[in-house]
Amino acid sequence: MARVLKPPAPLDLATGERAVFLAGSIEMGSAGPWQAEVERALADLPVVILNPRRDEWDSSWAQSISNPQFRGQVEWELNGLHRADAIAMHFDPATKAPITLLELGLFATSGKGVVCCPPGYWRRGNVEVVCGRYGVPLVTDLPALIQAVRERLAC
Repeated sequence: MARVLKPPAPLDLATGERAVFLAGSIEMGSAGPWQAEVERALADLPVVILNPRRDEWDSSWAQSISNPQFRGQVEWELNGLHRADAIAMHFDPATKAPITLLELGLFATSGKGVVCCPPGYWRRGNVEVVCGRYGVPLVTDLPALIQAVRERLAC
């Protein structure tokens, strides 16, 4: 019942349609395909899953505002984060995830976030403090993240 949108697909959501954004570790494939696991686990829900893990990402793209492909990716992500009813963030200990840290800072006060930060993540202490200060639910594994997202969406 869930449908998945990935960039560069337009963020066409119907009025009242609920959405969850999957923010978290990718790092050119260093992180495992956790987004696919979350997609499968939420497949029965009447939601749109906004997955920024672009199928045809080209690592040679210049990471510059003047590069239309790169800028389009970042704008898609920002628009998706704003549009989402829930933001599921996953910090894979095998990655640094600087963009996810940025997104946590941008949306910590939004009331939308649920964070998965397993022991071993290099900045777990920072994540714990931010989540604690702003009341963002913090879990240590993907099954708990999935359950927290379900609760946030009340599905």
